[in-house]
Amino acid sequence: MEERGVSVDHSSINRWAVRFLPLIEKMARKHKRPIGGSWRMDETYIKVKGVWKYLYRAVDRQGKTVDFLLTAKRDMAAAKRFFDKAMGANGDPNKVAMDKSGANKAAMDTINAGRDVSILVRQVKYLNNIVEQDQRAIKRLTRPMLNFKSFRSASPVLAGIELMHMIRKGQFEIHGAKAMSFADQFSAMAGVVRPM
Repeated sequence: MEERGVSVDHSSINRWAVRFLPLIEKMARKHKRPIGGSWRMDETYIKVKGVWKYLYRAVDRQGKTVDFLLTAKRDMAAAKRFFDKAMGANGDPNKVAMDKSGANKAAMDTINAGRDVSILVRQVKYLNNIVEQDQRAIKRLTRPMLNFKSFRSASPVLAGIELMHMIRKGQFEIHGAKAMSFADQFSAMAGVVRPM
């Protein structure tokens, strides 16, 4: 905006992010490459208005982001919502590795109860190193923000952060992506034509 001589306050950019990032994320999902069938799932803490909230995340064996969900609570219902969202967008995994969280295991047991072929659940701490390392990139960007002011704004901003993280990992099928900057790839998925 500054290059074009337009002065914009940071609060306006925040409002645009809250308004448009969910739409851009929805459009970007159409370009997402398929992910593997072996998932690593974990949750991390994000402060919203001084209170810890939970960001559920999963990556596949190669470290590609499967999905993410910000929730107010860390319980079986929240874990099941995350799995339903992830499976709805990416298909069912063959196996899921997670930590020793009883809520996450209970959610998978509930999902497996209604299935003919069960999803293998492995609660092995060391298998989750991939997702633990991947969460560092998210934490590195959210830490300087000094917390989110509302849950309503935290969710879309985290979606934008996750989207940029997936672009950096090359998870989207975009024509000519190798010759494009990350910003140009983001614009291409958003349907924006950037002037040369």
